[in-house]
Amino acid sequence: MSLYDEGHTIAGWTGVGIATAGGGLAGWGVCVSSPSLIVIGLALVAVSPLVAWALHLTGRGKAPGVRPREEWGMRVRDTRAREGHPGCVGCRLAGRGRRVATTPVAASSSGAAGAGAGSRPLSPVE
Repeated sequence: MSLYDEGHTIAGWTGVGIATAGGGLAGWGVCVSSPSLIVIGLALVAVSPLVAWALHLTGRGKAPGVRPREEWGMRVRDTRAREGHPGCVGCRLAGRGRRVATTPVAASSSGAAGAGAGSRPLSPVE
């Protein structure tokens, strides 16, 4: 048995359920020639990842990777979601997760800080 428990979450199943309903509605709209049903179905498909992402950020999703067996349950809430999961694209998009400290770089006199009114920036071929 795998130690990875990917997608077995409330966030994952809710997103898939909304996308499936939207796809079915759009398909039904094609069958009955109804542009409004097609648009509504495609809108549901477009909203489904946003709903899953929001649920993931509230702790109803889980981090990617190996987890202990006691965290495998679908109803187990992830208490580490507020800090962000390492390696999680959804958490990174929300501004959570690993923060990289940046150090300011001193500008040299030939760089952008030294550019005066009559000078122009150098191109890569110069």
